Amino acid sequence: MTDLILTTFDWVPEMPRGHVRDIRVRWALEEAGLAYRVESTPFTARNAEHFSHQPFGQVPWLTDGDISIFESGAILLHLGERSDALMPADPRDRSVAREWLFAALASVEAASQPWSFFKFSGDTDETPMRAFFDGFLEARLKHMETVLVAREWLAGTFSIADILMADVLRLVDRFEGLTDYPACRDYVARATARPAFVKAHADQMAHFAAAD
Repeated sequence: MTDLILTTFDWVPEMPRGHVRDIRVRWALEEAGLAYRVESTPFTARNAEHFSHQPFGQVPWLTDGDISIFESGAILLHLGERSDALMPADPRDRSVAREWLFAALASVEAASQPWSFFKFSGDTDETPMRAFFDGFLEARLKHMETVLVAREWLAGTFSIADILMADVLRLVDRFEGLTDYPACRDYVARATARPAFVKAHADQMAHFAAAD
């Protein structure tokens, strides 16, 4: 069987390290025990080959034989079909895992990403736009707190939904956005204590540090 190839940037600035989205794919591959290798694409000179795999010039993308897949959610769904370690066996629970994966992207990350841009920039001005995104994220976190107070994992057993949701919430936690949401914070702690995440995180940090 052909090894899977994960492509990410050759280098990124220090601020986003540990949060570049190839970590979601690394984590899933480690959880599944699937053989893979990592290749690099230039961060500063994004060429036609890059855009042929990722039309927005972002990372990651995954190559599986003659299949090339971009967007972390799509990649996780693809890997979920390859490994029972990433999706529940029960059809109903598999459906739950899929819906929560999309919820992580379309409902929670849609709120957390613009909020995190303010945090990354260091912008502390209290503008109407900033207040809007604070409130948008707060509403999403309140709903997630209600869900996670009653669950260890979103679909009964650990799945690709937890990889994506935990990674989304992990960025919020980086900027102390989960202070008032203990169930969300505990969920992130459980997920990131898993050996597969620990290795994926260390590997990403080492990958970018090697290019300094």
